[in-house]
Amino acid sequence: MSKVLVTGVAGFIGFSLCKRLLNLGDDVLGIDNLNDYYDVNLKYDRLKLLESRKDFRFTKMDIREKDAIDSIFSNEKFDIVVNLAAQAGVRFSLKNPHVYIDSNIVGFLNILEGCRYNGVKHLVFASSSSVYGANTNMPFSVHQNVDHPMSLYGVTKKANELMAHSYSSLYGLPCTGLRFFTVYGPWGRPDMALFLFTKAIMAGKSIDVFNYGKMKRDFTYVDDIIEGVVRVMNKIPSPNADWTGNNPDPATSYAPYKIYNIGNNNPVALNYFIDTLENCLNKKAKKNLLPMQLGDVPATYANVDDLTNDVNFKPATSIEKGIKLFIEWYKEYYS
Repeated sequence: MSKVLVTGVAGFIGFSLCKRLLNLGDDVLGIDNLNDYYDVNLKYDRLKLLESRKDFRFTKMDIREKDAIDSIFSNEKFDIVVNLAAQAGVRFSLKNPHVYIDSNIVGFLNILEGCRYNGVKHLVFASSSSVYGANTNMPFSVHQNVDHPMSLYGVTKKANELMAHSYSSLYGLPCTGLRFFTVYGPWGRPDMALFLFTKAIMAGKSIDVFNYGKMKRDFTYVDDIIEGVVRVMNKIPSPNADWTGNNPDPATSYAPYKIYNIGNNNPVALNYFIDTLENCLNKKAKKNLLPMQLGDVPATYANVDDLTNDVNFKPATSIEKGIKLFIEWYKEYYS
């Protein structure tokens, strides 16, 4: 049993992770600022399910609040910290850039400082496939250079990786970054494509289909993401003895630091994604075909060899099964 802090606990992935950790018997404390980036009722309903467990504790807190973060770290003395709190969304970052710096940079610094001064054994943090930006060499590998992001959101996630490495190097803090690829499933985010499309199709409204449906995404079912996170939590990174500054590997280090992709390793065309959704709903979509949006990328595709080699896991839930499970949840939740 470990004492675990999960930030962003009312969020999609944070909620799903906490359910799993509680079932494993861990002592879990969750924090979240419960902001209104999307429907807060969904966040409260996730929390209700977690708070029905006697072994779960929740504190409303914003990771940007340094004094509050310092206090909870010093009082609780966590073994493992999983940082999932962040301002999400590529498109939102085009209109509201400042909140990404406040939450994803300043907030993450507070988490790093809390870990540094309170003996945390392992910091696991959410990165994103967005860090790959303009890269087109696929599948995306953690051993590739990722210096050409196409959104401020991607910039903040790359910055988190660099910040974590500096703390790993300077203070010996074991850090593992996880690049998530288009997560979907029950209790998902309402601003994501599957949620938006389902709501619109069921209401008989049109859906916006960018890049005329030609985009490809490595859609990854939430249970696969959680399985990967839990396995990595128990795999504290070690320094790479073969690392050299003459040919630096971005995914490892001379310090206790590691980066992994967690993706389905099977990109799906947006048009096929919509076809599958239509089949599950037994209803056709009214498509509003549009060009690519600013900050978007044409395709994502995760190389997960490192994940498979290090923790013996590879996501494998098919898009057909995943969408079916989401639709079942959606219909039940919204009656």
